[in-house]
Amino acid sequence: MMKRVLWVCNIMLPAIAQELNLPYSNREGWLSGIFEKVKGREESFKLGVCFPVNSFKELPVQDARMLNSWGYGFDIPLVRVKCFSLSGIECYGFKEDVSRPDVHCFNQDVQLRVIINDFKPDIIHIFGTEFPHCMAMVRAAYRPERVLISMQGICKEIGNVYTLGLPEEVEDRETFRDHLRKDSIAKQQTKFLIRGAFEAEAIKHCFNVTGRTRFDREYTARINPKAEYFHMNETMRREFYSGQWKMEDCQEHRIFLGQGDYPLKGMHFMLEAMALLLRKYPDTMLYVAGNIITNYTTIKDKLKISSYGKYLRELIEKYGLEENVVMVGKLNAEEMKEQFLKCSVYVCPSILENSPNTVGEAQLLGVPAAASQAGGIPDIIEDGKDGLLFPVGDVEKLAGAIERIWDRTKDENGETLSQRLSRRAREKARIIYDGERNYARLLEIYEAVGKKG
Repeated sequence: MMKRVLWVCNIMLPAIAQELNLPYSNREGWLSGIFEKVKGREESFKLGVCFPVNSFKELPVQDARMLNSWGYGFDIPLVRVKCFSLSGIECYGFKEDVSRPDVHCFNQDVQLRVIINDFKPDIIHIFGTEFPHCMAMVRAAYRPERVLISMQGICKEIGNVYTLGLPEEVEDRETFRDHLRKDSIAKQQTKFLIRGAFEAEAIKHCFNVTGRTRFDREYTARINPKAEYFHMNETMRREFYSGQWKMEDCQEHRIFLGQGDYPLKGMHFMLEAMALLLRKYPDTMLYVAGNIITNYTTIKDKLKISSYGKYLRELIEKYGLEENVVMVGKLNAEEMKEQFLKCSVYVCPSILENSPNTVGEAQLLGVPAAASQAGGIPDIIEDGKDGLLFPVGDVEKLAGAIERIWDRTKDENGETLSQRLSRRAREKARIIYDGERNYARLLEIYEAVGKKG
């Protein structure tokens, strides 16, 4: 019998948002990769997808599941869970304040239970652990043996190191925007620690976990040694499976960062490294994708700037980088690929990561990469073979890794280091991120979890 699998996602998937003509986020692009593989494969399993929405007005189909009381011995607020169908996939929206993912609401447990009762899944697959709905879904499922959690970032560990490299006065500072949104650097760190507690609670009560690095495997084993761990690699967005980086086609001293809008991504380290690189390479350029948080031209900009954005501006001004740093804003997959192919090196200076998507995307394209030796990154980049690693926060070694990639000395095979790293990274990525292989592995995991139910 075909199994029924319910996905619990942190965002509305881009494919769903596009169908509804709604704005969407690419921050979990690997989910789109696996969704594309699953969609339309009727022989495998029946898929349902649920995701948080700020307002049910976002969902045009008025098919509501309602509940006034649910055996608790007291009345609860009316629950509406709106659902609709997309290419045979049942899609459900549940209410959550996505701007406050550190806040759990009892009503959410009931909403998720309504979804379970309606879809009747054999397996519940939760992608990501950091939001309260993960813990709520584990509780609502009742049967932990049929719940599977996919590890993403590990929030408790992130919270412990979130402010690395920041001056104390910057950590403690609150801009007008920070005060208004209750979102200072210190509060951001606290939110990660709160999410880490949600995360640990969910893992403790789950029997099945998927991950892809020693970092996430060791962490989940410490939290719940009884949970079965299934290794499964991710599938990237389809746009990154075509196209190839070539040294002769890129801009020689152009650096690309996939994100830099909060301290975890380590852009402050990259700016300090830029000051060192410019001494030898005055044409060095840094291009940064993602939310632009450094604007400071108008009064409105000044009111909206965060403490971290202000600190990045201070570093830019301190080192005279105004003409060398370009914030390109949010990019879709094709635009990201274009930035990758133009750069001579992709840098991931993060304080902590499990397995950043941008590293995988760079590897698929063959872009030479330098990354911090943090979390699970050493599991996806082998230092000196298919990329370069440097100690977290070590600005001199970060700059040194970039210089090594820029060195045009050829080896006995006529390859520069950047060409050799590019070739090997692409060869490995074609195996790790192979969509068909990863889809087959997903089916194996579902088969194993399904037998427990």
